[in-house]
Amino acid sequence: MSAELSLSRQLSPEEIELKKKERVLERLKDRLAFKEEDMADLRGELERFEAQYSMQVGRLYAEIDEIEAAIAEEELKLVPDDEEIKKRVEELRRKAEESAARAAAAEAAEKGDWKPTAEAKKAYHDLARTIHPDLAVDSEEKERRHMLMAELNKAYSSGDQEKLDRLADDLRHSPALVPGDSFGDRLVRVIRQIAQVKARFTELAEEGRSARASETYALFLKAKAEREEGRDMIAQIAARTAVHIMRANRRLQSLRTVNTAAKAYVQETFGMNIEDFRETASNKGHKKPVDKER
Repeated sequence: MSAELSLSRQLSPEEIELKKKERVLERLKDRLAFKEEDMADLRGELERFEAQYSMQVGRLYAEIDEIEAAIAEEELKLVPDDEEIKKRVEELRRKAEESAARAAAAEAAEKGDWKPTAEAKKAYHDLARTIHPDLAVDSEEKERRHMLMAELNKAYSSGDQEKLDRLADDLRHSPALVPGDSFGDRLVRVIRQIAQVKARFTELAEEGRSARASETYALFLKAKAEREEGRDMIAQIAARTAVHIMRANRRLQSLRTVNTAAKAYVQETFGMNIEDFRETASNKGHKKPVDKER
């Protein structure tokens, strides 16, 4: 009889409020997990598109930058005392080095055309729902969850199902998931978690707006539309750049031929290495003035 009375007793206002807040939090956590998943999908799509673009076009841009720097260097050999060409050589050489570095980084970051499986999506959703940093109640736990979330996003974007499974296993044994004792503690915790989740919704919305306003996203949409029409926009850009490379290479070879002929002429006429001749011409305007009174 006492057990029945205990079960049928009225809940306190705190308990009623806690249960309401817990139901609200559960719904919000589900929505947040979906939002995080959507944002992870968008990040992954843009990262893979950027990597693909860099691999197919970026390396060609790096190649044309290198050729144009080499052309300027050959032109400088013809007029070694031209300060404008010297400055252009420096600028183009720096640009070529930067392009080469970007192309190398893109190649290293290439992820391939991975599409998330249903299993990966479920694992991501379940984990994001549970370990989200904005569900932490203190700074130390929040930082720990930020690191876990970063690992989760990386594993999901790269299609690392094994890593997703490992994160899920680690989470099952996490002491951070053990709830507090008193109704008051739990109520405060839930109220703070609800506020944090709502703040995260705002952050995700802003990140999404920023991503969709970017040049990369506009190019991504254009490439997607072209693909739906049966055209490969990236391949077309690459083809045009390849033609530019071919023409620039012809110009470079022509200049090298001229410089080779000039080298032979100077050797035959003056009996000196053309590099010494060029160095003399280059230093012509940089000699110290002669003191006439000495």
